Amino acid sequence: MQLHQLVNTLGQDLQHRYREKVHKLTLHGGFSCPNRDGTIGRGGCTFCNVASFVDEHTQKQSIADQLKERAGEVQRANKYLAYFQAYTSTYAEVQVLKAMYQQALQNANIVGLCVGTRPDCVPDAVLELLHGYVLQGFEVWLELGLQTANNSTLKRINRGHDFDCYQSIAQRARALGIKICTHLIVGLPKETASDNVATLQQVVEVGTDGIKLHGLHIVDGSTMAKAWRAGKLVAPTLEEYVTIASHLIRLTPPEVVYHRVSSAARRPTLLAPLWCENRWLAMTELGRRLAKDGAQGSLIGRPFQYINPTNKK
Repeated sequence: MQLHQLVNTLGQDLQHRYREKVHKLTLHGGFSCPNRDGTIGRGGCTFCNVASFVDEHTQKQSIADQLKERAGEVQRANKYLAYFQAYTSTYAEVQVLKAMYQQALQNANIVGLCVGTRPDCVPDAVLELLHGYVLQGFEVWLELGLQTANNSTLKRINRGHDFDCYQSIAQRARALGIKICTHLIVGLPKETASDNVATLQQVVEVGTDGIKLHGLHIVDGSTMAKAWRAGKLVAPTLEEYVTIASHLIRLTPPEVVYHRVSSAARRPTLLAPLWCENRWLAMTELGRRLAKDGAQGSLIGRPFQYINPTNKK
């Protein structure tokens, strides 16, 4: 049984609504981050090194050139979502954002925007800008990097915001017709499976349209890399990740769209766990586990059960 038969994936959701395949085209807007430039902090989140998932040469290309290059790499789609991924893609003056987003949306094959950002970097002017695109008929996803709803963990990983901040912007955006995709990480230091379940429950209670889920990556250049090299941090095993992720998926309402259930990083930037080099490993194992235990939403309404194995931090 294929994964999309067990999980409400973005791919199948888009196919159903547009009656054809729609692909995301990843773009780099050259944005920075307020948690790196000193606005709210320096050094960034302890897990972060954007080079682990972004090809740095794209920073030198225009949005139009990036779109052309990315579309050329995708041979089986005629419609696309322009995905501003790297760093904080709302962290600029609104007129700068408008010009950049407009470059993407003027392409006839682009049906919408996906904008990756932080909950504390979405002022009213940005919400109004994105709402304007919704009114024009574009699909707009605001991808919020929450990672966890546990405020103690958020402070520990130097995130720079709390859960209330996320809740406020998620609710305000959804009220304007902007879809929310919440980013969550399994395996953060000192968190257990119960913490992961609590986070999911809080996110669902607030309201979300989509979820991106992946295991913790230890990447070179991050603060966590130092702890890992010192033997003070252990990355989740594939078995641990699949056990927890499958449980979370089964607790997720069927209408919530999973944009991602695993992700990959590249060596030599990636230090651990090495199974993260190939996102298909986790996807394949998740498919097997869900086929055995139940599909998305199958645990809703059932009492909580202890998950084993859990993260050992």
